[in-house]
Amino acid sequence: MSHALLAATAADLLSSRADTLPKSPSLVGLDGFVDTIVHVVATRESAEKYTRLSSMAEFGQKISGAAGLSANFEMVPQMVKLGGNGPIMADALQAYGSPVTYVGLLGAPNIHPVFADFAARAEVISLAEPGYTDAIEFDDGKLMFGKHLSLREVNWENLLEHIPLERLLKIFNDSALIALVNWTMLTGMTRIFEELLKKVMPLVTEPRWIFFDLADPAKRRGEDISKAIDLIARFQQQAKVILGLNLQEGRQIGEVIGLPACKERPEAVAAHAALIREKLGVETVVIHPVTFAAAADAKGTAAVQGPFIDKPKITTGAGDHFNAGFCIARMLGAPLDVSLQIGVGTSGFYVRTAKSPTVEDMVSFLRTL
Repeated sequence: MSHALLAATAADLLSSRADTLPKSPSLVGLDGFVDTIVHVVATRESAEKYTRLSSMAEFGQKISGAAGLSANFEMVPQMVKLGGNGPIMADALQAYGSPVTYVGLLGAPNIHPVFADFAARAEVISLAEPGYTDAIEFDDGKLMFGKHLSLREVNWENLLEHIPLERLLKIFNDSALIALVNWTMLTGMTRIFEELLKKVMPLVTEPRWIFFDLADPAKRRGEDISKAIDLIARFQQQAKVILGLNLQEGRQIGEVIGLPACKERPEAVAAHAALIREKLGVETVVIHPVTFAAAADAKGTAAVQGPFIDKPKITTGAGDHFNAGFCIARMLGAPLDVSLQIGVGTSGFYVRTAKSPTVEDMVSFLRTL
């Protein structure tokens, strides 16, 4: 199928089936950050005018050049926004029309102001204060500097203090999609997986989509990653599991389970997704590099080019928007290639506008591709 025809097919499917989304609730968690998006000043001409460092390599060279000396880098805030894989993905799901229950770090005892609008549109259960991140954006990537003290509050005991087990089971049974993200930063998440598998999943009434995003596991030990992957695979017994990965995460998971690294080509990444899926026995594995996305499910593999843009308005949250779009498509019963198209379309719209698309936004955007 040509790219234009695929985009049109995705627009038609989204338009014709979107009325089911208000009856398809999502449960998302468990992180939460206040993100400050910043640029690094290269040269300043006046109080108002400056040129920013546009590449990560240039920033790295300046840091290396200051070794043994010192350096002063001016950071210019561009925006302060809700952050964390969970809130960004949940906000995007909500924009599409899926009613969201969000459990995570949104502020305590009161919701942090950055989440106020989100909390007004969703059912939120906050476990503790959010984390804080400075996201330094360049044209070719971003660097995330985080303060994570409150993340230790994401643990099974604190979860049950805020949501009794009976209510947690009801939320699971009421949700068409469950998304558990940012395992890497949430050191209590592995235990939460174990307890959910023992106490909640056996009582879930019918298989539903459950999405996992490990979120850059490079800083976690190989044995911890292996344990998390094994637990995620076990959710397939009572659910339809989607494992979402970016390219580097796909290589990391592949290494842990004994696969060679894949090259950054659509057919190679699709084959890699299929091998991971076969090893784990889950419903779907999706891998999204910067310029395309590839996935594998029981019916085969697919790869779709994204609507890449050289100078995005924002990049922080692009992967979370891809995940939201892909999961929306899976909930709507879209085939794999159409799911990928809606995923890359959602991400492409977001990086151009810094907004989460509605159904109408995405249908219009897809018809321009």
